[in-house]
This record gives sequence, structure tokens and C-alpha cells, in this order.
Amino acid sequence: MIDISDKKAVRREAEAVGKIILKKDTIEKIRKKEIKKGDVIEAAKLAGINAVKQTSVLIPHCHQILIEFTNFKFEIEEDFIEAICVVKTVAKTGVEMESLVGVSTALNTIWDMVKYLEKDEKGQYPNTRIENISILRKWKQQ
Repeated sequence: MIDISDKKAVRREAEAVGKIILKKDTIEKIRKKEIKKGDVIEAAKLAGINAVKQTSVLIPHCHQILIEFTNFKFEIEEDFIEAICVVKTVAKTGVEMESLVGVSTALNTIWDMVKYLEKDEKGQYPNTRIENISILRKWKQQ
């Protein structure tokens, strides 16, 4: 790990985004809450929140930091769902990785919950994909 012991704790925020491409029929079932495993968006949000808090366990060089706020927003479009994760803290290091792990986990949770609808006749996922995971914004108090 990088030595941050001499750094000052300051307010920090990061916002990450990503999307999952799904069949239109799958999106419609998500909207109507007809997925066998339950409410996809609520499950993705809870999984994402948990992942944000567990980032230092998952990524070896991430420092363990106190998460003071995290929130998710989901935009359901015709053939994809976009997830946005905001994370805030007062710490000696940023929260970019926490927001990225949150978005990634939320999107993977969506895939897990709808995979039975996304498979083709050979059991493959020819059109389903997660893409464009990135940091929209990061901020540090000066």
C-alpha cells in the first residue's frame, strides 16, 4: 500500500457510471417487476452499497476508509440500464475505486438476476454486455 500517513483527511467524492446492454424483452420484465429472483433494481442497489463498503477487502492496495455516504441512480432505457454510484467520505485517500466497484457489482447483480432471459439456445450471451464503466467526476476539498 501507498503510505498516506502524512496526508491530511479532507472531504472527497467520486461518481462512477456504467451500463449493461440487455434484450428489450428483459428490460420490459424488469420494468414490470416480473423477474423470478425479485426486484432487480433494488437488489442491484443493495449489492452495490455492500460492494462500496467492501472495496478494501476486494482490491488489495485500497486503503480501508470510512464510507460516509453512497447512493445509486439507475436509468432504465429501451435496451440498457445505466448505473451511477456516488461515494463520499472525509479521508486521506479518494473514493474512486469504491465508486467503480459499486457500479461494477450493481451491473453484475443485474446480469445475474436476468441471465435466464438473456441466454440464447446454446446457453450463451451473444448480446448481453457490461460497458463504459468510468469515473464521471472526482472531487477533493482543497
